[in-house]
Amino acid sequence: MIFLFFYLFILAIISFFIITLIFIPYGFTAYSLITLITVPQQIINIAKNKAIRRNHALEHATINVLEKYAGRRLPLSGLAQKNGFIISGATDPDLVVEAACEGLYLLKKGECQLAIHRNCGTSIAIANFLAALLFLIFLIQTGYFSILAIIIALLVANLLGPYLGEFTQKYFTTSCDVKNLEIVGIQPEYRTEGTYNILLNYMPQGYFIRTQHLKLIKD
Repeated sequence: MIFLFFYLFILAIISFFIITLIFIPYGFTAYSLITLITVPQQIINIAKNKAIRRNHALEHATINVLEKYAGRRLPLSGLAQKNGFIISGATDPDLVVEAACEGLYLLKKGECQLAIHRNCGTSIAIANFLAALLFLIFLIQTGYFSILAIIIALLVANLLGPYLGEFTQKYFTTSCDVKNLEIVGIQPEYRTEGTYNILLNYMPQGYFIRTQHLKLIKD
């Protein structure tokens, strides 16, 4: 009886892996098609919005300065908007404001390398786009699905993605034209969902740094 259960257990595991190997290429194909459509549109939307590009640059500069203070990579993320940007994962508002002010000062001095961050969502999106493109090219050329094609596409995308991502950040999703940009305030961002601890709902999960483009005031 024990041998029978062991046999059925091994058979179930083997069946699971076989089914997984069969359906992974189909799922990756669907994912690739969606990625080819959504990623370029997201990049274009940001590239057309100068306000978001400026705040995106300052968001990266702020994170880069915070990491300089800490002397290491930090578990921070950001989100640029038209009127400012969010730094998630930060706990000290005074330090965030100090880093944002220093980042803005350095950007105005021409240190545009601070507008680029290797872990930016743009770089991740570009890597995903490249993997999807390479896989679909292989699929069209060969005419059949392949796990090997997925692996190769992911490896190449992980190698080239960061460099293409930084290029895309520099020329499409950030702008160092921040000479008229000013920081005008900061407010906490609270967790509103996704947690079972109600106490965490009242703890700031990051901070929104509000900015204003002074040129808009003159118009």
